[in-house]
Amino acid sequence: MTYAPRALPKATPAARTARRGAVLHWIAVHALGVAAALFFVLPFVFLLLTSLMSDQQALTRDLTPDTWEWGNYARVWNTPGFLTWWRNTLLYAGLGTLLTVLSSVPVAYALAKFRFRGRRLALMLVVSMMMLPPQVVIIPMYLFWAKQLDLSGSLWPLIVPMAFGDAFSVFLLRQFLLTIPGEYLDAARVDGCGELRTLLRVVLPMARPGIAAVALFQFFYAWNDYFGPQIYASENPAAWTLSYGLESFKGAHHTDWNLTMAATVLVMAPVILVFFLAQRAFVEGVTLTGVKG
Repeated sequence: MTYAPRALPKATPAARTARRGAVLHWIAVHALGVAAALFFVLPFVFLLLTSLMSDQQALTRDLTPDTWEWGNYARVWNTPGFLTWWRNTLLYAGLGTLLTVLSSVPVAYALAKFRFRGRRLALMLVVSMMMLPPQVVIIPMYLFWAKQLDLSGSLWPLIVPMAFGDAFSVFLLRQFLLTIPGEYLDAARVDGCGELRTLLRVVLPMARPGIAAVALFQFFYAWNDYFGPQIYASENPAAWTLSYGLESFKGAHHTDWNLTMAATVLVMAPVILVFFLAQRAFVEGVTLTGVKG
């Protein structure tokens, strides 16, 4: 004995009207967000589509490639010097971020949880350093690193200062550490923990979102930094980073827009990937930074 499948009831005109009204209501409520999303997404779409065009089509007004030239990325990757730029950028961004976090956390912990004479003055000095543009001190810093220490033509004048802290990172971490209740620290001290052990065992696990936010900010800054490598490493192509090397690549391929766009995608991809992998910790750290505990 066979059973015929039961036909689904058709939606009534009233149900279709209600569904259409709900869709229109959603669009009206989220119209600004959708417009902002398109404003940010469309340039990336144009960048990606142009990077997959042929040399001839990239010079036309076409918006989509006739043939998908995935080999453009291989041509860019095999460009002499491109791997060197990648290695230098990873060294600059990775080591610089590590040094910044290691040096900023103890200072931020002291400013947030210690009570000592001159604490407010120290905080004011940190904030004032945030307001000082790097271009103001670039001449004495260059004379020190290039003339006194003879480190011009390398990235060490940019990496070594990160071992002495960063004003923005210290301030951001200090604001986050204020949200950690002091009772946890008092309990650790009662149990016999010193300040260093309290910092390592109690504060750091609770401050992971803030540390992640600081690390991402510093990583993005170093990865995209153009001014620093231009000042200290421009005379030595072996020390160029991706941001500075991309400008040279653009000058050498100023008519090959597909290759220029492909190189730009390869430079941007790691930053986008890192952000999405650490997005939750980053957003949580930035959100809680402005709340005092």
